[in-house]
Amino acid sequence: MLDDRYSLAHRLYPYARSSDQDADVAAHHPAVVIGGGPIGMTVALDLALKGIRTLVLDDHEGVGEGSRAICFAKRTLEICDRLGCGAAMVDKGVVWNLGKVFHGEDMVFEFNLLPEGGHRRPAFINLQQPYFEKFLVERIRQVQAEGAPIEIRGKNRVETLDVADDGARIEVVTPDGPYTITADWVLACDGAGSPTRKALGLGFEGKVFRDSFLIADVRMKADLPVERRFWFEPPFRDAGDSALLHKQPDDIWRIDFQIGWDVDRDAEMKEDRIRARIDQMLPKAEYEIVWTSIYTFQCRRMRSFRHGRVLFVGDSAHQVSPFGARGANGGVQDADNLGWKLAMVMKGEAPEALIDSYDSERCPATDENIRNSTRSTDFITPKSEMSRIFRDAVLHLSRNNDFARPFVNSGRLSTPSIYDGSPLNTADGLPEGPAGARPGAPCPDAPLGDGFLLDRLGEGFVLLAIGQEAPKIRGVGSLSIGTSIPEVLNRYLGAVERALYLIRPDQHVAARWATATPAQIEAALHRARGRKVA
Repeated sequence: MLDDRYSLAHRLYPYARSSDQDADVAAHHPAVVIGGGPIGMTVALDLALKGIRTLVLDDHEGVGEGSRAICFAKRTLEICDRLGCGAAMVDKGVVWNLGKVFHGEDMVFEFNLLPEGGHRRPAFINLQQPYFEKFLVERIRQVQAEGAPIEIRGKNRVETLDVADDGARIEVVTPDGPYTITADWVLACDGAGSPTRKALGLGFEGKVFRDSFLIADVRMKADLPVERRFWFEPPFRDAGDSALLHKQPDDIWRIDFQIGWDVDRDAEMKEDRIRARIDQMLPKAEYEIVWTSIYTFQCRRMRSFRHGRVLFVGDSAHQVSPFGARGANGGVQDADNLGWKLAMVMKGEAPEALIDSYDSERCPATDENIRNSTRSTDFITPKSEMSRIFRDAVLHLSRNNDFARPFVNSGRLSTPSIYDGSPLNTADGLPEGPAGARPGAPCPDAPLGDGFLLDRLGEGFVLLAIGQEAPKIRGVGSLSIGTSIPEVLNRYLGAVERALYLIRPDQHVAARWATATPAQIEAALHRARGRKVA
């Protein structure tokens, strides 16, 4: 159910006939993105900014309806900063770092996801997914006007996909009829129901959890703190076994009710039934219902995200339950991981084997998300009486005992993946350095002058030298900083006096040393580019 006044489904890219539809021979495109959701637009924008001619095919003409994903994590915002649209998202979004967990009427504890300062971005913002998509499309329009090689085609639905060793042949259906194009690479960003995945006969393995959750987005003026509130066994009658309350922009509040598996979904979606639940939770509130939906927890993924010249990104490759905000955030990390690798391969700067590291890095990251999401689901919805006794005991102990609080799981919130064991990593040459900046980790941010460190790292490979001068390596940028900034000391040096970091284009650490010779750096650079090192 959707209130039309809440819809952001504007025709941002209305259908227009393209020259490809009148061509005698199928037009060729280096990179074709199937699906114009948040992940498709993210990876398309990234490729275009790297000079790769990219075509987005979407069966709609604009952003989707309803809030859907709303929690966007610090790492996602840092990626969007690099793409040039992070500031607009933060300006519109509701910033929060604090969460509270309740059991019945009693607060069990509260937590701060970003207790330390010196970061440009907050732990999370709440922003309706259509806004997130809208800001990406607006940024694409901006870089288009500046000459970036990117095109979006609305009402262009992929009908068939014939894959070969060197690319694919794609039949597209439009309001004016079908046409055919070819592509070197195809990026399937067409969602959990991915028609591309189904057309290729590829599996999507995992688990569907026997429970249902009702989402209600309501518009109301409420004098409530901006924080994540989660209730186990909420005191408001008929709410179900759990409930969640979040604030969004435009005076919209997201409410999740756990309503069980054996329910009449049509009956639960009736407005009077939804209002009965909300009135019990917020008895004095004046509100209007603007969007509702029912969802089921699912944790599934493909065995491999690469199938020749077809690459699966975001929900088309994996699906997790919403608690923990790991779906869209994980998908943006997919796009961030893939974009620079595909661009380097397409430019002839790296071997095609580099693309395989997308699979070897993002599959374990997905498993981590699924593992955390499954554990959250098992804690929120115990599957046995013994599991429920354990959960309730943990909640009881957590009220007065710090040791029990890490066991409370109301949705382990999204954190960036560390690519331990990646074939692109060089063995840690600074093992006594901070674990949060080890090879495979995303670079921690830190204040630097009148800005922040991540803004200074640029787009390509870069050497970050702390307490020393960065060696000159061809094709590698450099940034040398002192040791006087406390956040730099804590996040990059720890107990050591100086350090040298090789940073990848996605701002993950490829290698680090106290000092390194040009030969050591070159070897690490070759490895990070997917080349074999003797």
